[in-house]
Amino acid sequence: MGPLWTVWWVWLSAGLALAALEVFLPGFLFLGFAAAAVVMAGVFLLLPWAPGLAPTLAVFAILSLIAWVILRRVFRASNDQTRYINEDINK
Repeated sequence: MGPLWTVWWVWLSAGLALAALEVFLPGFLFLGFAAAAVVMAGVFLLLPWAPGLAPTLAVFAILSLIAWVILRRVFRASNDQTRYINEDINK
């Protein structure tokens, strides 16, 4: 067994823990990280060799960003509910 960051079940456990944390702190803060950690578990399950820490964290960061963008597009409100105020309330 190699370093801890190359073990697939560690990434899967981290993904499940981050998904559980998302239940308590909603807002899609940890869901992208959880999805990326689960994908990393699949990568390390299929990889015959283990990269170093820096490439592993770089791939995790890129996967997290991709997952965040996808989740943002999927779970976005259908209509724009942004409220713009053009005048000062103290007038």
